[in-house]
Amino acid sequence: MSRLRSSEKCYDVIRMGPHVFQGLCDILQRDGDLQDTQRATVEEQVGKFLHMLSHNVTTRIISFFICCSSETISRHFHNVLRSIIMLEDQFLQQLDRTQVPLEILQSSRFNPYFKDCIGALDGTHVRVKVSNEDALRYRGSKGYTTQNVLVACSFDLKFTYVLPGWEGIASNSRIIKSTLTSNDNLKIPQGKYYLVDVGYMNRICLITPYMGARYHLKEYSIPSPKNAKKLFNLRHASLRNAIKRAFGVLKKRFSIIASTTEPTYCVDTQNEIILSCCILHNYLMGVDPDESLIAEVDEEVLHSHYGRVAPTPREDDEDTRQGDIIRDSIASTMWQNYVQM
Repeated sequence: MSRLRSSEKCYDVIRMGPHVFQGLCDILQRDGDLQDTQRATVEEQVGKFLHMLSHNVTTRIISFFICCSSETISRHFHNVLRSIIMLEDQFLQQLDRTQVPLEILQSSRFNPYFKDCIGALDGTHVRVKVSNEDALRYRGSKGYTTQNVLVACSFDLKFTYVLPGWEGIASNSRIIKSTLTSNDNLKIPQGKYYLVDVGYMNRICLITPYMGARYHLKEYSIPSPKNAKKLFNLRHASLRNAIKRAFGVLKKRFSIIASTTEPTYCVDTQNEIILSCCILHNYLMGVDPDESLIAEVDEEVLHSHYGRVAPTPREDDEDTRQGDIIRDSIASTMWQNYVQM
């Protein structure tokens, strides 16, 4: 690992600087029970693990270049993977938001309208390897087998909740409905809500844009919003972009979950890899966020066209009606202030 002392080389190989890498190794030893083996230090094991995640390199390729057996590389990989999963409670936290997030508090576009918002929530598809019997359930709109991963994030681009494992054919609305009615540990404090797209249902705890919204922010750069609903949709999309940005940074850092080629790991291991990437992402956002990478993702998000999301059929129940009241109240107040200004 002495060859990674150069910051530039270290970023190229394992997506973090040398001091941050050493800090991670120290945490994994202290809190993740990772130990030196007879022939590999903690630093060597973690370095190989991070390189495999960052570049989607298989154990066979790693074993060829460092003249070590695939079995040894695999053992080290799973040692580090287990150790990182042990850090979940430390780095993947759902905060009980009693205070308004700074990203909202410090913006006149969002404050006080979204003062009760605690983050953004969405699903992302990750390539998965499954048996032929299960392939049909995992082959969704992508044309190949994926799993749909439900993720929530705060506005500082840190993940607060990660639920991997759903088959690719499962819709976002089906996943969130199951999550909210089961014991999947998604905590939404009373009176708080997440911002979501129209693929979800409007609820007290999930606020969607109004139907017919455009999601490409560049379309709003010239014409001004003409009514309360369009203004709400613009600011909703601007704030909800946090989840797109978080996904973008995560997948640029760790190409193992961005690849469209079939992985070599089973579903359970792939789920742990996704979780470990999110934990590492949160660690790096706290100590080494890499502003140049974030700026690159921001530029891509701004100029990207999100294709239209199929709206979820409306459910006429009390939860939906109360969600509509919250959204209409925000839109009305926002529009009144906008017109006066």
